[in-house]
Amino acid sequence: MRTAILDPFSGISGDMTLGALLGIGLDPEWLRALPSRMGLGDVRVEIREVLRGELVCWKVDFDIPEQPHGRHIEQIRELVARSGAPEPVRALADRAFWAIAEAEGEMHGMPPEQVHLHEVGAVDAILDVVGAVWGFAEIGVEEVRCGLIRTGDGTVRAAHGLLPVPAPATLKLLEGHRVSPGPDGAGELVTPTGAALVRVLSKGPPPSEYVPRRSGYGAGTKDFAGRANALRIILADVDASRDSGGREMVALVACDVDDMSPEYLAAVVDRAREQGALDAVLIGTTMKKGRHGTRIEILSRREDADRFERLLLRETTTIGVRRSEVSRLTLPRDEVTVEVLGQMIRVKVVTLDGGERRAKPEFDDVQRAALATGRRAADIYQLALSAERR
Repeated sequence: MRTAILDPFSGISGDMTLGALLGIGLDPEWLRALPSRMGLGDVRVEIREVLRGELVCWKVDFDIPEQPHGRHIEQIRELVARSGAPEPVRALADRAFWAIAEAEGEMHGMPPEQVHLHEVGAVDAILDVVGAVWGFAEIGVEEVRCGLIRTGDGTVRAAHGLLPVPAPATLKLLEGHRVSPGPDGAGELVTPTGAALVRVLSKGPPPSEYVPRRSGYGAGTKDFAGRANALRIILADVDASRDSGGREMVALVACDVDDMSPEYLAAVVDRAREQGALDAVLIGTTMKKGRHGTRIEILSRREDADRFERLLLRETTTIGVRRSEVSRLTLPRDEVTVEVLGQMIRVKVVTLDGGERRAKPEFDDVQRAALATGRRAADIYQLALSAERR
């Protein structure tokens, strides 16, 4: 599996990500054409090589005419929707900005729809996020992993005043990821756009084993004496650990509880999925003294099992977890997007041993299209299947 491993040893930002992508094979001419593809033809892209702590890094800057100071989240989402990017790219970029709006809204006590994004709403931030998400797709990355994130120290001055590092909304976006403060005197090393990219792209920590193919460094704006202020991305091949029969060895982490309400159990499962679990389920069981209980089972990559053990111990009332190694056999799968009555529907397609294909439209897209068009969800489902067969 072609995997991009983020190594944020000096933090992460959108422009650092773009620079590191150039280092692992993204075409500079593709990046220079990005503004025009997004309907921002008056923006120029400056790409150059710079030194950061004696390391040669790519530096990306945008030459932008006078712009409004920030935008509301809906304005940004409209720009992303009109960007000309492939639908999966638009969807991920939209999720990134929505995550920022949710974090900012929570910090300031307002709905995300009302959030005015100051620095993040600027054209360069929008180009950073869309360009980074699109860039990973452009070079064929199938999965993104992220290592320990150094966040910096001290304070940063933003539109809302002087804030501690990492800024509150940035820290909210980093929940569930491994972070570390410092180095001393670094200031802000993780921007909201960098944190949002980690949130929507990363499937968890780096694999325990991989074959590096290329590495690239994206320069930060600050140039510290004696150390490299850069983001490293490693492009790697990751062995899926499959046996000769095509089975994959994975970890099964489980615990039983009988004193948690259903909504809190469901929240644990949701969090496990958000943090990269291959699967997470709740199973009814009978515990001692005949009490009804619930078994939580999380299927994960073996290198992620420690993290999910800690999740169960932290987020549930259990006092112990079990771990075992199991094998699973999965069908080759793909996702295509079809248009139904002017609405975009994602369809998951799997291939059986004999070459027969089986398709299933995504329910969330079907429901959204049904509400938008006034048609029955069942009608949208069948129309999406018909469109996929064509």
